Amino acid sequence: MSRPRTRAEYLARLVPPSVAGIGRRSLLAGAAGTTALLGTGLLAGCGSDSGGADATTVSLGSNQSDPKPKEVVAKVVDGFQASSGIQVAVNTVDHNTFQENINNYLQGRPDDVFMWFAGYRMRFFAARGLAGDLSDVWGRLSGMSDAFRKASTGDDGKQYFVPSSYYPWAVFYRRSVWQRNGYQVPRTLDDLTALAGQMKKDGLTPIAFADKDGWPAMGTFDILNLRINGYQFHIDLMAGKEPWTSEKVKKVFDTWRGLLPLHQPDSLGRTWQEAAQSLQQKKSGMYLLGLFVGQQFDGADLADLDFFTFPEIDPAIGATALDAPIDGYMLARKPKQEANARKLLEYVGSKAAADITVKNDPSTLVANTEADTGAYSALQRKAAELVGSATEIAQFLDRDTRPDFASTVIIPALQQFIKDPKDIDGLTSSIENQKKSIFTD
Repeated sequence: MSRPRTRAEYLARLVPPSVAGIGRRSLLAGAAGTTALLGTGLLAGCGSDSGGADATTVSLGSNQSDPKPKEVVAKVVDGFQASSGIQVAVNTVDHNTFQENINNYLQGRPDDVFMWFAGYRMRFFAARGLAGDLSDVWGRLSGMSDAFRKASTGDDGKQYFVPSSYYPWAVFYRRSVWQRNGYQVPRTLDDLTALAGQMKKDGLTPIAFADKDGWPAMGTFDILNLRINGYQFHIDLMAGKEPWTSEKVKKVFDTWRGLLPLHQPDSLGRTWQEAAQSLQQKKSGMYLLGLFVGQQFDGADLADLDFFTFPEIDPAIGATALDAPIDGYMLARKPKQEANARKLLEYVGSKAAADITVKNDPSTLVANTEADTGAYSALQRKAAELVGSATEIAQFLDRDTRPDFASTVIIPALQQFIKDPKDIDGLTSSIENQKKSIFTD
């Protein structure tokens, strides 16, 4: 699915405003027919009515459309079916399509169970009555830490989410390339800039970069804001409590503007997979992304992959905060097969499901602490240690703020910045003005 080219196109892909919280009059006036469009089913693969009269089925809406995670989901489902005798109808939808149309999906005919994310995005839908209470499921789960319970808890103190996996964002590189050129892990932003300059001289693109799908650039904003302004400011900014016009935010964009020439050009026409292949092919020296970058590597190439956390910018803030998003599952507000759905949710949070994931996916970490992580690669073990040593963990920009704000404002704003990074004052003013209309609705 192509990215929308204008804000009007973004609005036309979202939920009716009574749920999304977008300004009602302006949206209805500028995007007539939106509800009718959404009603045709941009998530056509989801919300199946099958299984309504069959007590041995349950439906699962999956956003895991890339080959490797899709394969892992299939194996987890096989494990559940074999142990329970319940058949799972998996409705897989392109990842970005799923995210951009989640509001309409949840208020229509969603699957019994659907994949989603922890953080604000989970709480947003729970608070609006678009997800089922899973407190009873949590009462039967073992191997889940208090941190994961907290990440799964809504504003009312009930659990609405079952974590399955998580992964840190870091700067990935190929060990062999760095050894051959004598590169050292940078400890400060000045070190990183100097290293990138040397990479250019050595014929490498310093930093692989892609933002065709809209969300990867959020990771760059997140880490720069965490390093420059600290975790609390970042979380408050995401919650609408801090102005985007502040000098602190402008400093983030100004720092990013200085780093853009070190990034792979023409990023708005490139997917994250294509940027990862640039790193895999030894054409780029570094890549800021999640651990899932490993999906584009196999065998010896995967064993050659390493990472470091983004370096320090302000010594008073340090470099211990990071993005480590949590993926998992939620229950529809009115599942057709509720008993089976709760059984499936208990299974996906279990040691058995986690063991299957460990054996089949080297690009993620499992949430269940009872899982046999002996099969973790060196890269996974290092990633787990990184998350364990972090003093503050963010979920990722589009999970830490309102979904409508992330989709209709932040994505086009960051893409506009990448195209033309000169007018930071105009950019931040535009974001702030649009934020006010959304957060105060």
